[in-house]
Amino acid sequence: MRFRNSRSMQPEFGQSPSERRAVRFWLLAVAGLIFLMTIVGGATRVTESGLSIVEWKPITGVIPPHTAARWHSEFEKYQAIPQYRLMNPAMSLDEFKTIYWWEWVHRLLGRLIGVIFLLPLLWFWWKGWITRPLGVRLLLIFGLGGLQGAVGWWMVASGLVERTEVSQYRLATHLLLACLIFVAALWTALELEARPAITVPAQSRTTAAALLVLTLLQIYIGALLAGLRGGLMYNTWPFIDGAFFPPPTELFSIDPAWRNLFENVLTVQFAHRMSAYALWVGALWHALTLARRAGSRAAMGAIALAVGVTVQACLGIFTLVHQVPPLLALLHQAGAIVVLGLAVVNAQRLWGKRARAIVGTVQPVASTRRA
Repeated sequence: MRFRNSRSMQPEFGQSPSERRAVRFWLLAVAGLIFLMTIVGGATRVTESGLSIVEWKPITGVIPPHTAARWHSEFEKYQAIPQYRLMNPAMSLDEFKTIYWWEWVHRLLGRLIGVIFLLPLLWFWWKGWITRPLGVRLLLIFGLGGLQGAVGWWMVASGLVERTEVSQYRLATHLLLACLIFVAALWTALELEARPAITVPAQSRTTAAALLVLTLLQIYIGALLAGLRGGLMYNTWPFIDGAFFPPPTELFSIDPAWRNLFENVLTVQFAHRMSAYALWVGALWHALTLARRAGSRAAMGAIALAVGVTVQACLGIFTLVHQVPPLLALLHQAGAIVVLGLAVVNAQRLWGKRARAIVGTVQPVASTRRA
C-alpha cells in the first residue's frame, strides 16, 4: 500500500480530478447507506424488534435461522428475557420471526457498510489515490464504525436482564455516533468536490457551525425522548401539560436535578421542543443574513437548511399530536437525518478550504436591477 505524495497544490486532497471523483462517490454512497441504516434502526425501535436477537455474533450472526429447530432455539432465547415475559407472553413463532428479521436486517446492513467502506478504501489506498492526511481521516471514520458495532451491542445488552426496552442513554449514544459517522463521511466527500470559491461573513461561518452542533443535539434529545416513549405523552401543541413553560417543580421533580434532562419525560420533551424552536429561528436568521450580505450562491445551502428545518418541525408537531404512529415516527427520524445532511452541506460550504471569511462589516449585496 502507498500514499500519494501529499506535497501538492492541495496537500490534504491531492488526487487528480477523476480520482477525487471516484473517492467522493464512494463516500457519498457510504453516507447514503448510513442514512438507510438509521431508518432501519428506527423501524426496529417502533416495531419493538431490537431485543429479538439476544446474542452478539459479528461473524456467524450473518447467517439467519434456516431450519425449524434453529428458529425454535432463537425463540427460546427471546422467551428468556423480560420483554417477552412482561410484554409479549402470547407471541407466536411467526410473530417472533417478524421482529427477528427487522433486527437481523439492521445488523446485516451494519456489516455491509463496514465491508463497503473497507474494501474500496484498501483499493484506493493500493492505487495511490489517497493522500496521507485523507487516509488517516478515513481510518478514523472506519474505527468509529467498528466502535458503533460495539455500542450497538452495549445498547441491546441493557434490555436483556432487568428492562423490557433498551436504555435511553445507550439508544441516544448509538444514534449520535451513527450521526457523527454520517457527518464525517459526508463532509469528507464534499471536501473532494470541485466548486468555485466563495466569500462569506465570519459571523455566518460561526452560525453555520453552531447550527450543525445544534442539529446533532436535537437528534440526541429526540433519541432520549424516543427511548422514554415520551412521544406518547403530552400530545398537545404549542402547550405542553397545559402551559408553554411547565412549572420548574415539574421540570425538576427528580433528584438529583441533572437526571431530569435524561429521565423526566416532561423535561426531555420540553428540551426537544425548545431546541427545535432555537434551531428553526437560527436557520431562518442564518439564511436571511447570508442572502442579504453574501449573495444567493453562498446562501443556497442556508436556505435549503431553513426549509428543511421548517418541514421537519411541522412533521414533528404532526407526529406528536397524532401520538407517534409508526409511519410518521419513521418519517420524522428520516427528516432529522435529512436536516443533518443539509446542515453539513451548509457548514462545509462556508468552512471548507475554498471558503474565505470576511471579518468585520460586510456591505449588503448591491441590486443588479436597473433603476
